[in-house]
Amino acid sequence: MNMIINANTKISKILKQNPDALEAIISINSKFEKLRNPLLRKLMAARTSIGMASKIGGFDVENFFQKLQPLGFEIDRETVPQSNKAKPRLPAFFNSIKPEQIFDFDVRPIIDAGQDPLTSIVDKVKKIPKGGALKIINSFEPTPLISLLKKQGFESFVDTIDGQLVETYFYKTSDAAVELNEKENNSEGWDELLRNFEGKMENVDVRHLEMPQPMMTILEAIEKLPEDHALFVYHKRIPVFLLPELRERKFDYRIKEIAPNEVRLLIFKD
Repeated sequence: MNMIINANTKISKILKQNPDALEAIISINSKFEKLRNPLLRKLMAARTSIGMASKIGGFDVENFFQKLQPLGFEIDRETVPQSNKAKPRLPAFFNSIKPEQIFDFDVRPIIDAGQDPLTSIVDKVKKIPKGGALKIINSFEPTPLISLLKKQGFESFVDTIDGQLVETYFYKTSDAAVELNEKENNSEGWDELLRNFEGKMENVDVRHLEMPQPMMTILEAIEKLPEDHALFVYHKRIPVFLLPELRERKFDYRIKEIAPNEVRLLIFKD
């Protein structure tokens, strides 16, 4: 049975149904060349619908339909793109907050330059007063940051403008000091653990990758990690936003700083 697609169908579902659709989509617009990268494809395709991708490319959804129909997809042209529908209801804090209490921070130039915006984000978060909000402007939803700041007394609201523009608001609800340990470095038992996992270690090097690919690569690797194995990671920095995600997934870790911009991580089942 052929798959029925409409303006709200995610690109990931289309590619799962028929991998040949990748070249068809790339041929529509050069902006989709990024989909050739497996990690970016995993990140973008799961969150981007036909309607959103068309908006990014500046053309009508019909361009997608014409390319995909010859591959066996059935087209539903009646469904209205979700981007044309009303946006999700704003959280309560929007009723009281004033424009001057919202501090914008566009991290895209930092990421495009191949740098990590973590230090700058942490610095700005710590300066947000009670009743104020930090608006992070990015090309993807900062899921680990949302989880981390929730524990620090922040409410969040994600406003997806399109497939490449996401605005995330972090509203501070209390006067409690924000404690984000961007220097966490737990190396206890490092040498002993290396001996214990000798012959049962997978290696991954993320030093050459741009944000957010290091985190995506590591999370993808631990999904495939055998129960009694460890993941040895070559990294340029301590991945602070990854650490709470590892704990959520019941993984333990050790961190060893070798030199400036040289960090090693050992990740294993807790």
